[in-house]
Amino acid sequence: MGPIKQKALINVDLGEGYGNLKCGPDEELLPLIDIANVACGFHSGDPLIMSSTIRACISHSVLIGAHPGLPDLQGFGRREMKLSPEELTAMTIYQVGALKGFLDKEGVELNHVKPHGVLYGMMCRDLEVARAVMRGVPAGVKVFGLAGTRMEEAAREEGVEFAAEMYGDVKYSADGMLVIDRVKKPWKNEDVEKHVTQQLTTQSVTATDGSTVQLPVKDYPLSLCCHSDSPGCVEIVKTARAVADRFNKEHGYS
Repeated sequence: MGPIKQKALINVDLGEGYGNLKCGPDEELLPLIDIANVACGFHSGDPLIMSSTIRACISHSVLIGAHPGLPDLQGFGRREMKLSPEELTAMTIYQVGALKGFLDKEGVELNHVKPHGVLYGMMCRDLEVARAVMRGVPAGVKVFGLAGTRMEEAAREEGVEFAAEMYGDVKYSADGMLVIDRVKKPWKNEDVEKHVTQQLTTQSVTATDGSTVQLPVKDYPLSLCCHSDSPGCVEIVKTARAVADRFNKEHGYS
């Protein structure tokens, strides 16, 4: 398919501590990224962490999006739950609204909504789930998702702007879906570099079974996602940043 036809940005999930518990090294990651997905309290995050994370993002000129998840603090939003469409819509409105309250106080716009963890995976596979979450997204706000899945289809049906993602520290299965680990596994820097380079330059990825899977990102805005709870996440993000910067420079994307 050839290289992607748009600038590659970097997004990372931030603000995923809770109370006195710290999750990732957000302060070290912020200078390396373009976009933050900030936890909204259901899978992690709390009011003080949301507020401080937003202020830190502002100080680094990082765009801020809401990162709503399933109501599962103990499972970090990475265990499937069965919720009705009404519950899915309402919980999305609730979480996005909470983050937007802090953004409004700082005079900053909500850049996007990116569902978290297993909710993201459920939306990729299940059109009813994807539609329900899309209905909770504020008008005029884009959703980050996996192109070529039910997420893209639901966004189109519901009139929600869609932005595509690729992944720096997540593997793909042979059907093009993400392999969502309950606990993140470490990556070697050379494997991250190879993984990201392949996606940007060929719009494809090597799946866990060794097959090559096409990634139809089309002309959507695109960012590479990495996770702040991955072991060695700072080095992962530095590697993804270097690959993205090199790609952008070679292809004239300023």
